[in-house]
Amino acid sequence: MGEEYDVVNLIVLGVISWTTLFLFIRKTFSKRSFGFCNRLVSTIHAVLAVVLASLSVEDWSCPVCPLASASSPKQRQALAVTGAYLIYDMICCFFDDRFSFDNTFHHLVCIIGIAAGLAFQKCASEQVAALFITEISSPFLHARELLKEVGYRDTDLNLAADITFGVIFSVARMVGGPYLTFLTLSAPSNPMLIKAMAVGLQAVSAFWFYKIVKMVKYKLSKRRKVGLDSTSLQTGKLD
Repeated sequence: MGEEYDVVNLIVLGVISWTTLFLFIRKTFSKRSFGFCNRLVSTIHAVLAVVLASLSVEDWSCPVCPLASASSPKQRQALAVTGAYLIYDMICCFFDDRFSFDNTFHHLVCIIGIAAGLAFQKCASEQVAALFITEISSPFLHARELLKEVGYRDTDLNLAADITFGVIFSVARMVGGPYLTFLTLSAPSNPMLIKAMAVGLQAVSAFWFYKIVKMVKYKLSKRRKVGLDSTSLQTGKLD
């Protein structure tokens, strides 16, 4: 019972802390947009989540072992910090000018999954691995949008951020993700809700992977078209 209260208190404190951090950043960068400030908070969370997930791994020779095991204090801490952030960020979704249903649904799936894992006090190894997989590409996701707002849209730096994000996301979500989902589903003692959340998260990842492939193809084709137009213009001048 004491551990449950500690987790609840950590989540409540976390929601307050993430909100306070956003308000501080919002005041500091008052000329920037709501989304810009929120993405700075999200970048800080992504880095912190990856660090906490890494520190909670007991054996790097098998990071997901033991499957369906009782959660450790470090694992519960990592999940609680991210659960608090997701609650904060889902609330922010309703205040942003561009409401994203798929992003809100993704947050809801993750919150339910983390809450279930904390309530059952099981499957922490799988969930912490999922946390690492989902957040490892997030800094580059936010970097590409932050660069646009500070004046680097359609530059080589922005394209590099796009491609780096696409590659890391693809490897993490479409290689590591399915493998982790298989491990979660194959463990007979994992609760059915946890298995359903794993499938739901992988389905969302596959949908985003489809959108990312389209985005990268569009960016590369746009850059190629600009290059061809520039070459044609220079050739015309020479003629």
